[in-house]
Amino acid sequence: MPIIIRAFPYYWTEYIASFPLIRDIAILGVMKPSLDGVFAALSDPTRRAILSMLLEDDMAVSDVADPFEMSLAAISKHLTILANAGLITQEKRGRVKWCKLDPDALKGASVWMQGFGQFDPVNLDAFEAFLKAELPDAP
Repeated sequence: MPIIIRAFPYYWTEYIASFPLIRDIAILGVMKPSLDGVFAALSDPTRRAILSMLLEDDMAVSDVADPFEMSLAAISKHLTILANAGLITQEKRGRVKWCKLDPDALKGASVWMQGFGQFDPVNLDAFEAFLKAELPDAP
């Protein structure tokens, strides 16, 4: 019986079902799209630095951009990726767009990593200390 995967056209189902690893990933949903987005967002050092800045308080987009040597448009793209991954929220207050860290954003990734039994739960205080040690330039 072929496995139906909605992301692919109907004629690919038998082809995909013939590869056990791909079939198992499709059935079990090993990596959900939301986890992919979180890990992809965390893969960039600029976005990790932005998250460490937002650990302290909400910030306006222009304040987030100040420490970086890149355009406001580039920072905006990084913020969009973080927002799409669910790591931050953005709201407009007057004419200023504010960014806020979502405190539960890493919970799904933490639960997924705990499934391997070799990772401890994400401790945000330890994570913040680690980021400060690794990124001394970030405020």
